[in-house]
Amino acid sequence: MGQNMTNRKLEVLTPQNCQIIFIDQQPQMAFGVQSIDRQVLKNNVVALAKAAKVFNIPTVLTTVETESFSGHTFPELLDALPGQDILERTSMNSWDDQKVRDALAANGKQKIVVSGLWTEVCNNTFALCAMLEGDYEIYMVADASGGTTKEAHDYAMQRMIQAGVIPVTWQQVMLEWQRDWAHKDTYNAVMDIAKEHSGAYGIGVDYAYTMVHKAPSRQKSEHRTLAPVHAPVR
Repeated sequence: MGQNMTNRKLEVLTPQNCQIIFIDQQPQMAFGVQSIDRQVLKNNVVALAKAAKVFNIPTVLTTVETESFSGHTFPELLDALPGQDILERTSMNSWDDQKVRDALAANGKQKIVVSGLWTEVCNNTFALCAMLEGDYEIYMVADASGGTTKEAHDYAMQRMIQAGVIPVTWQQVMLEWQRDWAHKDTYNAVMDIAKEHSGAYGIGVDYAYTMVHKAPSRQKSEHRTLAPVHAPVR
């Protein structure tokens, strides 16, 4: 029991105990992703960013070789994080850039949630170095990251897990931050993210709201429903 009480990895993620970094969420990097559908990847990254904004999670956004190779960060990600500085690098390893180290240190949180491209390069090297040299705890968001093949992603995740990285998914992170549906200050915003980005879960929420609780449908436009009219059948 005493050992468990000192194991920080047993702590649930909260808005107070972690920060988040988005690494190289850029077009040229996404072009090479084969481990996850790229539209799903983008959806998950943007959802995670929106959740981070809702919970006021200290955030770092970093890019590599934007003008010469990788292209500009996904616009939807930037819009989810208005005013966020973009820390440009030349190194594949974000830890090698002093601006990134300084930003992480300034945020003052030892737990770092990571979403990046590619899993086997930029995520892997950052995670290992941040743990070794910075004594950080890394929470790798597997479904908001991607590799050049399924094997590249999977084996990079395995290597990091063996080194002590904790694998998570974007919705898991958001719901750990929420923790209790009684937290009404973030409840509606979390439900909005779920309805827009969570696929079957979001569809189910919409159904429950409208069909069970009789809430109005959430579309912003007006539509008429025309009653059935049976056509003649021979």
